[in-house]
Amino acid sequence: ALFCLLKFLLFMLDMLPRLSLYFKNPCAFRHFILSLLPPQMPALVCSEAFSTFLHKHCPVVAERFSPTPWCWGGRLQTLVCALIKSRPPVAYRNELIRTVDGGQISLDWVDNQASHGYPESSTRPTVLILPGLTGNSQQPYVLHAINQATRHGYRCVVFNNRGLGGEELLTPVTYCAANTSDLERVVTHVKGLYPHAPVLGAGVSLGGMVLLNYLARKRSESGMVAGITISVPWDAQKSSDSMEEPLNWLLFNKYLTSGLCRAVTRHRKILEKVVDVDYVLKARTIREFDERFTSLLFGYKSCTDYYRDASPDKKLPRTAVPILCLNAADDPFSPQTAFPVNIVQNLPNVALLLTAHGGHIAFLQGLFPRGESYMERLFGQFVQAVFEYPKDIEKACSIKEEQTGE
Repeated sequence: ALFCLLKFLLFMLDMLPRLSLYFKNPCAFRHFILSLLPPQMPALVCSEAFSTFLHKHCPVVAERFSPTPWCWGGRLQTLVCALIKSRPPVAYRNELIRTVDGGQISLDWVDNQASHGYPESSTRPTVLILPGLTGNSQQPYVLHAINQATRHGYRCVVFNNRGLGGEELLTPVTYCAANTSDLERVVTHVKGLYPHAPVLGAGVSLGGMVLLNYLARKRSESGMVAGITISVPWDAQKSSDSMEEPLNWLLFNKYLTSGLCRAVTRHRKILEKVVDVDYVLKARTIREFDERFTSLLFGYKSCTDYYRDASPDKKLPRTAVPILCLNAADDPFSPQTAFPVNIVQNLPNVALLLTAHGGHIAFLQGLFPRGESYMERLFGQFVQAVFEYPKDIEKACSIKEEQTGE
């Protein structure tokens, strides 16, 4: 009974902002009614050639996304996913690598030595996973992604952001969405270990921002054959505005800010050399945290400058590998007004898959959505398509063989 009451309250919280516009805005009411109709086909924005490839090798893109009947709102999907999503068992091999500035990065490997499809470790394809804002290798979405990839015989490595992988900070440097130097260090390390194994980058939320910024910065020298992002915030400023709406602040922003502050507290001894830790810990929103900590740590004059540099939307034309991006229109972290539809439709190598519902890193389906669903199946199919049909996807995305860095 308590669980049912919680579901009803969350449902009403998700509905109130829409109902308040009922009499004031006919357009908003029309969208509200449309949201109650049966789910529609996801919108796939990409070139005709890329679309043909995806429909052939990733059939999930042609499926109707039917969210869990009792959990269709974006906020509700996001919350429920965080509460009930299963955690497949994964045994990691941890590795610490050093950075140029004297810091260290924690990598969690799943070598998949039992792979039947790729028994030779030197050529076994590698999936490099970048978690979200306060995430690490233990997040359910990471565990499910690894489950999908290893099932097909691939190796996985999770790039934990500095200070979040259980390791100590050796220098007063953490991470941000605009800085790609740590990712470059990780890719160089992975390619050094397995120079003949293709690497695919998979970024979730903030991890997706880092991945896209890296791919745009490195272009044809990224060391990756493709990328996939889930629930990436395309415009950091618009994302911050959305997260500061009263309900979103209460349900998400406040919690994530607390997580960021806990990380600062854990590494207080070394971070207090460069920032006023007590002032940082008074932050009540992600924006306040970024103003007092992130932008200062990475040399930005203001948080606005940092957000402008971190936003990957306008950098997509500089990317040079196939990229698939999944977003939901009701994602409270990434408002649909920021989706770079006009940019993507003119690019041969980027596909933007948009669903009406799905929330943030959720996309729950079925009555009991604890296991894999739409997001996981899309991930598994795309990764397999990239590694098993490399020539086809290069042709579909108008990419020359030497551009992939292999």
